[in-house]
Amino acid sequence: MPIMGSDSAGFGVAFMVGAGLIAELIAKACSSPQTAYLNAEKRADSLMFWVNIGLVEGILFIGIAAACDKKYRTAILAGGVLEAVITYGEYVYAKEAGLRNGGPSTEDW
Repeated sequence: MPIMGSDSAGFGVAFMVGAGLIAELIAKACSSPQTAYLNAEKRADSLMFWVNIGLVEGILFIGIAAACDKKYRTAILAGGVLEAVITYGEYVYAKEAGLRNGGPSTEDW
């Protein structure tokens, strides 16, 4: 059954590449939502700055990939957008919940 107008296996692969790239770039720029949650008291000021840097970087790469690969453009964009929304939401939640709930930090600096 065709998904989003494509019935090839390449569509799914391109979708996952787009999603994976956004997740990897944001993770590279930050840490993990779990670490952000546990250390929100110390990291809250810089956390979203670096999440936003990773998001901009991801959007740039996804945009380039979509421009270069017309056949799988929809899959690249769909995977990238979906993962960007999910990952951004995870970090926003981690920051807010970590600041609200406190608890012992896993870092000593």
